[in-house]
Amino acid sequence: MIRHDLMAIAALMLYYLIGLVAVPTMLKAWSKIPTEVIRKIQHVGYSLSIFILLRLFSTWYMAVIGAFGLVVMAYPVLLLIEKTAMYRRLFVDRTERGGELRRQLIMVQLSFAILIFLFWGLLGAKWHYMVVVAVMAWGFGDAAAALVGKFFGKRRIVHAWVEGAKTREGTMAMTIVAFVAVFLTLLFLSGLSWYICLLIALVVSPLCGLVELISWRGTDTVTVPLATAALVFPLVVLFSYLGW
Repeated sequence: MIRHDLMAIAALMLYYLIGLVAVPTMLKAWSKIPTEVIRKIQHVGYSLSIFILLRLFSTWYMAVIGAFGLVVMAYPVLLLIEKTAMYRRLFVDRTERGGELRRQLIMVQLSFAILIFLFWGLLGAKWHYMVVVAVMAWGFGDAAAALVGKFFGKRRIVHAWVEGAKTREGTMAMTIVAFVAVFLTLLFLSGLSWYICLLIALVVSPLCGLVELISWRGTDTVTVPLATAALVFPLVVLFSYLGW
């Protein structure tokens, strides 16, 4: 078992090094792809790493250890290099003095750890798919919101609860993509009837859009997955109890 989990940790590290470090830095250095697109490719990459945590690790606590082990190893490296010219040239970080990637890494793994504890450690492995539902809604929905909002957004949302230049177009994109993500994940992983998956997705996706809209300073990495799970789970329990 220990050997199996060590191999899983190695796979997780390799995935991050290639998919979330090498590929984005090469795209930034050698392509004309807009920085925001590269940044959101990284976000989707973060979300897809949940499959490694759920499928390759033997227990929930080893998956959590793997997630935070990644933080322990990557955080000091990022802290060390983010003041260098190489970091500014190759890495996608919107903050003037660096630190966005470090914060994002911590929040992503924290979100994963909470979900894994709840829907694997506490409730059992049969609820694995709940973690995937929540993470896919965030990963793909947030990417859609940012890209559509930045490149196509025209109607800005001005409200005390809304940070920055978020738009109606971006929030609509978040809602639609979250709907697709929730529906397809439930359809393929939950064993529920397609119409129940559709109904849950219709109910949950507006919440995803709202939570992303009012989340500040990148906290949607945590708030959107947890809010999604908090609504999907009781709905699944309810419909299962009713025999639908």
